[in-house]
Amino acid sequence: MATTIKEVASKANVSIATVSRALNDGSKVRPSTKESILIIAEKLNYKPNIIARNLVKKNTSIIGLVLPEIQGDFFTDIIKGVDEVAYSSKYHIIVASSHSERPVVESLMNFMGRSMVDGVIIMSPLINDRIKEIIKKSDTPLVIIDCVSPIENVDTVNIDNFQGAYAITEYLIKNLGYKKVAHVEGPANNNDAIQRKAGYIEALYKNNIPIKQEWIVPGGFTSDGGRLACSRLLSLIEKPEVIFAGNDMMAAGCYKAIDSLGFKVPDDIGVAGFDDIFLSEFLTPRLTTVHIPIIEIGKSAARLLINKIKNGKDHKPKHLKVSTGIIVGESCKFQK
Repeated sequence: MATTIKEVASKANVSIATVSRALNDGSKVRPSTKESILIIAEKLNYKPNIIARNLVKKNTSIIGLVLPEIQGDFFTDIIKGVDEVAYSSKYHIIVASSHSERPVVESLMNFMGRSMVDGVIIMSPLINDRIKEIIKKSDTPLVIIDCVSPIENVDTVNIDNFQGAYAITEYLIKNLGYKKVAHVEGPANNNDAIQRKAGYIEALYKNNIPIKQEWIVPGGFTSDGGRLACSRLLSLIEKPEVIFAGNDMMAAGCYKAIDSLGFKVPDDIGVAGFDDIFLSEFLTPRLTTVHIPIIEIGKSAARLLINKIKNGKDHKPKHLKVSTGIIVGESCKFQK
């Protein structure tokens, strides 16, 4: 059975309040008494109840993080970024995933309605009216990653998905000479997927290349979805010359489909992706993709949240937009 603070106080022949002050480095305890208490606490293997102590102080030193998924390189890197900043600021994180709209609401209600955390970071493809209502009624500090429309008094960190998709599509057209560019898109209700598809379409339009609906195929942001989408594209009578996948996981799936059908990247068809996750470095040939500083996004969100927690009402909401860049690999080639 765990040792209690009452037992430490009894052994040291002091009050519980004195033990508490000594363990919290209080200045009102004599050095000799403090030393004696620390020795006794160590001998008894006393572990303070940090959660109970923080709840008394009306803080938990915990940050809630709600993500669409908690698997895959992209979300792992978001967690890494948040955790690195949180750890350096003496905070811990609790991570929850939201596979659908309902768990997002439940996670927010748990985190924001029961004083479980000091603040919350949420990354959700859809911020609906129910979620906005929860946010409005709560005093819990919040930061949203990829927020489509600003919410009053909420900090945001956004990826410039449109710019990244436009840039890589134009690169394929202008720099490499591709004229038949297909797109494997993400989920229909996902803001990242919507913006990346919009950037792709705009680049085609600005470069006078016809938009073929049969060359825009859903892939669900998964490797298997990318594989199936690519198989559909390669079964068409008029095949594309290059596929721009809305994320690197779908691009990896395209590699599988191309290989299984006896084609080669980039000789028979080129492939480009988006995110520049760890996996993309190990695809052969190396994937041409859009780089997002994913870990930095997590860090930025954590910095904004901790600043808001510490400054409270004096904090003015900030809206950060993260730019992207192109990583040139060997998965696409110049068209003669």
